[in-house]
Amino acid sequence: MGEQSVVLSPMLVEQEKRDELTSHLFITDIGYYPKAERHHRIRLKAIDQYVLIYCVDGAGFYVVDGKRYEVKKNQYFILPANKPHEYGTTEDKRWSIYWVHFKGTCAHVYAEGATTPQTINVAINSRISERINIFDEILTTLQTGDGLEDLRYASSLFHHFLASMRYLGQFRRAKTGAGDKNTSDKGIDIVEQAIHYMRENIEQHITLDDVLHYIGYSHSHFSTLFKRKTGQSPLAYFNRLKIEYACHLLKTTDLKVNQICYKVGIEDALYFSRLFSKTMGMAPTAFKALHRLT
Repeated sequence: MGEQSVVLSPMLVEQEKRDELTSHLFITDIGYYPKAERHHRIRLKAIDQYVLIYCVDGAGFYVVDGKRYEVKKNQYFILPANKPHEYGTTEDKRWSIYWVHFKGTCAHVYAEGATTPQTINVAINSRISERINIFDEILTTLQTGDGLEDLRYASSLFHHFLASMRYLGQFRRAKTGAGDKNTSDKGIDIVEQAIHYMRENIEQHITLDDVLHYIGYSHSHFSTLFKRKTGQSPLAYFNRLKIEYACHLLKTTDLKVNQICYKVGIEDALYFSRLFSKTMGMAPTAFKALHRLT
């Protein structure tokens, strides 16, 4: 449920390989697997692509060069090309992953140092939600178009996506300056940082305790501050953010409702539809139809 993937045809892959722009970095396969259980791949025969797996929830493992690594939420790794490997979830676990098979003359630059798990935690200047938006745009581009311009656009976006991970410090600093409202002379705005944490975990089911742990405040004091500033409880506000993001996906993608509910961290499609209808005054399908006509 909720899975998305694109496997490019050999003809398109050959076109990417020969094009002067995409030959530097191009995708052969790409996808998103939410809450995947019993996910397991063993490739005894090596493939000539690098394999990126970005775990945004849950846990899993991989094996390369005879060594096993454990992977948890907010970690990614890149399996080297031309080497046998294995990866997946352990028996009692599941994970939500974004994955890409890629090649190109500069692919090795992005893969350097990522054979071991690399961590991308939520921080004051993290941009996890922006990174996921880049991935979604790549996936949508390859789902809806297969011309050379589409391939070039996807390749260009993929450079940005990989750079946001390979050069994490630079990616974070790019939007952190003297005028950043969260790092002003008055100090950190706790409510803004809580909202930032919510946005960065929009695909997850997080609790108030998770938010409190992140910002280091007590329940009663934080809830009072939050409601004073936003007019809502933290949970109600988080649900509102989820529905806002769902509206964006309904307007801009061809995702089905049972795919979108996973993208906003709600596994029960019926519950998602009820929450959406209560918030927006119409069902998700009606909202999608309305905005496709305007």
